[in-house]
Amino acid sequence: MLRIAVPNKGSLSEPASTLLEEAGYRQRRDRRELVLRDEEGGVEFFFIRPRDVAVYVGAGTVDLGITGRDLLLDSRAPAIEHRSLGFAASTFRFAAPQGSMSRIEDLAGKRIATSYDALTTDYLSERGIEATVVHLDGAVESSVRLGIADAISDVVETGSTLRAAGLEVFGEPILRSEAVLIRRPGGEPEGLTRLDRRIEGVLVARRYVLIDYDIRTSDLEQAVQLTPGLQSPTVSPLHEGEWHAVRSMVLKSETNRVMDALYEAGARAILVTPVVACRL
Repeated sequence: MLRIAVPNKGSLSEPASTLLEEAGYRQRRDRRELVLRDEEGGVEFFFIRPRDVAVYVGAGTVDLGITGRDLLLDSRAPAIEHRSLGFAASTFRFAAPQGSMSRIEDLAGKRIATSYDALTTDYLSERGIEATVVHLDGAVESSVRLGIADAISDVVETGSTLRAAGLEVFGEPILRSEAVLIRRPGGEPEGLTRLDRRIEGVLVARRYVLIDYDIRTSDLEQAVQLTPGLQSPTVSPLHEGEWHAVRSMVLKSETNRVMDALYEAGARAILVTPVVACRL
C-alpha cells in the first residue's frame, strides 16, 4: 500500500486534501484524524506537520508527500521533487530597511533573520557571502526594528507586511516556490504511476473547459480553427442538415475570448462545461 504524507494544517493542507479528493481518494472528515487508509485506492495517508513531510519522505518512512518546494529545500532531506502541483505559489526574497541595501553582496557581515535558516545559509554559501543567520519561528518582519537582525529572508506575497514594517525587497528572488509532490530516494514506489496519472488528470481538468456549440456547415472550418482541441474537436451533424454540433476542450483562461470569436464566426448555442477530471 502506498504511504503518503499530507500537511495537517497551514496553507498547504486544504488545497492538498482537495487535490487528492478530486483525484478519487478518500480524505479525512475530522482534523484530529492522523492516519487514513483508502483500501480501494491502495493508499494510506499520514497527516503531519508541513515542515516534517520532507523529513519523513527523505528517510523512506513514507513513499510520497505533498509539501512546499521551500520546505523541501530547507529540510535538506534527500527526498526528490517529482512534480509541481500548481498551487501555493510564493516567492522567497531578502528584505531590509528601505534604502539600506540594494545587492545580495550588501549582506556580507550582516545578521539575517529567517524561519528558513538552512535554505538561506545554503543560498548565501553558494555565492560566497558570509553572514550570520538568525533562526526565528515566525514574525521575522519585526526582527530588524527590535535589533535582532539587519535584514530578513522570507516568503513574500504582496509585500504589504514588509512595507508596514519599513522594509523593502532587494536582489534577485532566492526561490520561487509552490506545492510539490515529492518521493523517497531509491526509485519510484509501486503505485506511483496510477497516483501520478490521477493527479495529472485533475491538474489538466483545472486548466480546461468543454465548449459545445452549433455552427452552419459553411462556417464549420473557421470555427474548428478557433477550437482545435487537444487532438481534434468532435463534430456531429444535426438533424437540420445545414448545421453541425461541435465539442472541444479549451483553456479556461481563453474561454470568453473564444466564445466571442465563435459568435462572430456564426456559432450559436455556445455552452461551457467545467471539466472535473480527465485522462490524456
